[in-house]
Amino acid sequence: MSLAAHLEQLGRPLVEEQLTHPTVVGIAKGDLDEPVFRSWLEQDYLFLLDYVRVFSRLAWQAPAAHLGDLVDLAHATFHEELSLHRGLAGEFGADLDGAVKGVPCVGYTEFLLNSAASYADGLAALYPCMWGYSTLGTILAENPPAEPRYRRWIDTYADPGFAALTARCAQMIDEAGGDRARAEELFLEGMRHEIAFWDVPLGRGEVLR
Repeated sequence: MSLAAHLEQLGRPLVEEQLTHPTVVGIAKGDLDEPVFRSWLEQDYLFLLDYVRVFSRLAWQAPAAHLGDLVDLAHATFHEELSLHRGLAGEFGADLDGAVKGVPCVGYTEFLLNSAASYADGLAALYPCMWGYSTLGTILAENPPAEPRYRRWIDTYADPGFAALTARCAQMIDEAGGDRARAEELFLEGMRHEIAFWDVPLGRGEVLR
């Protein structure tokens, strides 16, 4: 079994855990309270800005064969995912420019940026976000909500183009030749950050649980 496939096998129970989280359940049903999604959207926007930086840092270290892949991933995140967030921000009244990172966002972005100091480590650390959202999107798209805004979010991550980017990331992991135990450690830590990120900060220290 390839390393990426092994990591996906380890991560599947943690995706199932995310599917039961109130924030994800609300998106799936299309009835998530708007203030919750608005706060999540602001946090994820700030996260994705740093996610672009992670891809860029890895691109600097990448072998020539995958330099373009990482540039493509950074470009897609900046121009497609962040465009989705900017579009939804207007519909939910989110303040993307005035948003401040909550504790889950700070912890996750620091983990990713620090891990990206090493090419193999950075790929393993970021894979939970790529693979996890692709998997969540695919599952949620099987029974999408009627609410168009939440459906648009799901459709973005269920898109075959996003799955193709995830597959390219998996290929890079397999070719990087990193330490298997280290990759498992970083991947599982990333998955734990993914779960924690759904605990949306609502202001004044309040968190959805």
